[in-house]
Amino acid sequence: MPAKVRLNKFLRDCHQGSRRKCEDLIRGGLVTIDGVQVTELATLVDPEHQRVEVGGKPVRPFAELIYIAANKPRGVVVTASDPRGRKTIYRGIERLPEGVFSVGRLDMDSEGLVILTNDGKLAFRLAHPRYGIERVYEVAVKGQIGQDLLDGLAKGVLLEEGVVRAKRVQLVRQGGERGVLRVTLTEGKKHEVRRMIAGCGYEVLRLKRIRFGNVNLRRVPGGSWRNLDRDEIRGLRRLVQEAYERSRSDH
Repeated sequence: MPAKVRLNKFLRDCHQGSRRKCEDLIRGGLVTIDGVQVTELATLVDPEHQRVEVGGKPVRPFAELIYIAANKPRGVVVTASDPRGRKTIYRGIERLPEGVFSVGRLDMDSEGLVILTNDGKLAFRLAHPRYGIERVYEVAVKGQIGQDLLDGLAKGVLLEEGVVRAKRVQLVRQGGERGVLRVTLTEGKKHEVRRMIAGCGYEVLRLKRIRFGNVNLRRVPGGSWRNLDRDEIRGLRRLVQEAYERSRSDH
């Protein structure tokens, strides 16, 4: 690490969360350098000679980068702590390593793949809509699925933040009182899949994320996790790099 680095980058390297969360910690007055409160985002810190604390506890960079695929059960919130006392992912999934945080969110009533890491730079880029990393969901829908739902998701549904459309929609199976869709999105707005399907007049019975980028749920039973292998990590980095290069060529 160089002699001096920006404080928000240092906090991210100390597994304090995404860049935005680290900036919120600074703005909120929770960060001190050598006992002096710091609220300026542009502050520089010398990690070798200065003591940085968050909420009164010293922090230091994490030496080993960790990349995890977890299979979140229903009824678990993807957050470090919950003021309402609901079970968090750190209690709902056994023996998660310390210092990892989630790449984006998955709502409490949904289940499936959550990537966790202490690599703040990669996490930020994977979650940012600018990079358009694919998320694939398997969705059980109440009743008979009509062509109107497939067309509506593909053409776009008007939500509060504007028109949102799926990149791909596939009918997996239809039987009796429910059908199953596979929906691919490239950003992760709050409750996005549920709101899109509700906007088409249908009800979601079950929602499971089965893929994020090139990572899937293989060998990950519900409530457990595994480390990503080298090819998966390289694949995520390659997706981000390719997206970055596309965005530059478009301007």
